[in-house]
Amino acid sequence: MEISSIIMLVVGAVVVLFALSVFFGSFFTIDTAHAGVVQRLGKFSRIAAPGLNFKVPFIDAVVANLTLQVQQLDVKVETKTKDNVFVQIPISVQYKVMPDKVYDAFYKLSDPIKQIESFVYNVILGHVPKLTLDETFDQQAQIAIDVKNNLDASMSEFGYSIVKSLITDLVPDEKVKAAMNDINAAQREREATVSRAETEKLLLVKKAEAEAESKRLQGEGIANQRKAIVEGLRDSVAKFSESVEGATPKDAMAMVLLTQYFDTLKEVAGTNRSNTIMMPHTPNALTDLFSQFRNAIITGDIAAKASDGSAAPAPAPAPRMT
Repeated sequence: MEISSIIMLVVGAVVVLFALSVFFGSFFTIDTAHAGVVQRLGKFSRIAAPGLNFKVPFIDAVVANLTLQVQQLDVKVETKTKDNVFVQIPISVQYKVMPDKVYDAFYKLSDPIKQIESFVYNVILGHVPKLTLDETFDQQAQIAIDVKNNLDASMSEFGYSIVKSLITDLVPDEKVKAAMNDINAAQREREATVSRAETEKLLLVKKAEAEAESKRLQGEGIANQRKAIVEGLRDSVAKFSESVEGATPKDAMAMVLLTQYFDTLKEVAGTNRSNTIMMPHTPNALTDLFSQFRNAIITGDIAAKASDGSAAPAPAPAPRMT
């Protein structure tokens, strides 16, 4: 009895464990943004949605749990441009499984990653060799769009949607990069030289305009100064003629010129840096100087009247000053 009881207990325990395994093996869960592929005896049965699902124990099996989230594949393609420059092009392809084509995504492709890489290589090698290096840099966005469109058209029949294709960088050889930098530096130096030359030209033009304006104003100042001197001499001659009987304007002018001559001598003697020599300079020379001033004025007056056609008396001998 004891042995049979033990056997019954063991059998009961096995039955219970089997029933529990059957019960718990009949349920499974699928995470959010995922899709399960269920096969029945090796044949496709259905696509399991996220959440709690039921399957027939020992008959149904969940063979795949595909994510429907956006995934990224980084591909680095090395190719040659039209101007014979080898360049590496890193491309980031963002893709996802389409929810209504989970069957195609799982059963039609054995290795979708390799398939996407092959399409990327095909598109890049078909575009970049037709472009120069500069054109490749300029058309990065267009190349990325072409990759995306070609991949999307090719991969959609396999259940994959291409969300975006990004070219993150263009990496030419280091020597090519150094040469491009040298060319750019030389071009900018040339532009800087032209700019400096234009600036110097502008400064010279402005300086010339300033000098011209300065000379114009200086000429106006000298003209005004001479005008003031003439008016002052006129007033001085008029007052001298009124104050001294028998004095003519010519005598007054000669006296004014002699006075200015003495003022000039005073100014010359007032500085210790003057190297002016005036010869001769004696009392008799002063008399001769006064006579020269007076005769020059009279001669100028005679010449002016002769040019007008009127006769003029000969100049009287100048009195000698003692």
